[in-house]
Amino acid sequence: MDKILSARVDEGVLNKIALLAQALHTSKKKVIESAVQLYAQKIETVNQLDVFAQTSGAWKRRETASEIVQQVRNEFRKSMYRHRP
Repeated sequence: MDKILSARVDEGVLNKIALLAQALHTSKKKVIESAVQLYAQKIETVNQLDVFAQTSGAWKRRETASEIVQQVRNEFRKSMYRHRP
């Protein structure tokens, strides 16, 4: 699903986008999307971004998955009996 983006852009940049779109026989939207993708690839290559190192690290938990499930189930059970007389 496409989302709407609103930004103030220099007039010269808008002219370049329009010229590129016309020369490539494509839409301005496609020119912008392609440019962003190429820029992102360039940055990732230069910086050697490690996505796993920059995320929350959920896979580095000390508990096993079964222990986490048991804890969640216990908390759920407690909440079900919280308001009982």
